[in-house]
Amino acid sequence: MSPDQLIVEFDRALRTVLAPARSVRATPGEKLPEVDLDVEQRRHVVGLMRVNHCGEICAQALYQGQALTSRDPAIREALRSAASEETEHLAWTEQRIAELGGRKSLLNPLLYLGSLSLGLAAGMLGDKWNLGFLAETERQVEAHLDGHLLSLPADDGRSRAIVDQMRLDEIQHAETAVQYGAAELPAPLKMAMKLAARVMTGTAYRI
Repeated sequence: MSPDQLIVEFDRALRTVLAPARSVRATPGEKLPEVDLDVEQRRHVVGLMRVNHCGEICAQALYQGQALTSRDPAIREALRSAASEETEHLAWTEQRIAELGGRKSLLNPLLYLGSLSLGLAAGMLGDKWNLGFLAETERQVEAHLDGHLLSLPADDGRSRAIVDQMRLDEIQHAETAVQYGAAELPAPLKMAMKLAARVMTGTAYRI
């Protein structure tokens, strides 16, 4: 990696973790009225949105690492494109957390570094496994967001609209990875990913 590229990637990491995210698309549900949540409901929704925000921090790091080690220019471009949509998810969840008076996870810098390492490792295995890791990650995120839609208060349309659009985008990312030739990951690796995600989400919900 050239010094210039190293600076660009370092800047991308700093902006992801420390700077407010920006979205080209309007925030889903932003025109819906705010609902009157009780203290426990508000705490729960903030926790879920913090988990989703943390997940998007991890997604940025994964895509960055995978793009850096991908051998195919078309795949690198697809990864960069998906990362742009994930940046929008970052902005939406960050905005919703602020609206509800919550805070982002304190673990974001640490999880970014861990996810970047995983992305670099996945890319080094070759593009088909790189894409396989991406596709499986997005499928698991889709299932995770399905659970959030069941858990969010039924009348909290603003939060639900954000999660629903994120879910649709994740489905598209997984389909794109398959179209580019993603390999099917072994079942033990899928299970390990699920267990790691469970630890991350459980911790980010509170911290």
